[in-house]
Amino acid sequence: MVRTKAEQTVAFQCIRNGNGEVEMHKILNSVDEMYGKGRLFNHMVLAPGFSVGDHTHEGDNEIYYILKGSGLYNDNGTKVRVYPGDTTICNDGELHGLVNDTDEPMEFIALILY
Repeated sequence: MVRTKAEQTVAFQCIRNGNGEVEMHKILNSVDEMYGKGRLFNHMVLAPGFSVGDHTHEGDNEIYYILKGSGLYNDNGTKVRVYPGDTTICNDGELHGLVNDTDEPMEFIALILY
C-alpha cells in the first residue's frame, strides 16, 4: 500500500492548551493501522510562536523526531533547545511540551506508543 501525501488526513488542532493550532498530517489514520501498539503517528508543523502545551503522559509514551526548525522542549521541567535530527522521548508518567520560539516553521514526527 502507498498513501500519497494528497491522501493523508490533515487536521488543525490546539494541543494540550498550547498556543495556536498545530498542523497535523496523519501518517497512519487509526489504531488498527498501528496494530494496537499506539494511537498517533503524525507529521506535525508548528508555526512561529505556536506550541504543544505541557502535559503528562499516562499509560503511553511520546517520541518527537525533529525534521526542520528548532524549538524549546520542556523535558520534565528542564527547557532544552532541540534541532533537526534530535529525538525527544517522554515516557509514561513524565511531562513534556514544545514551543516554536523562532521566526520559522518547525516540523517534527510525533509517535505515541502504548
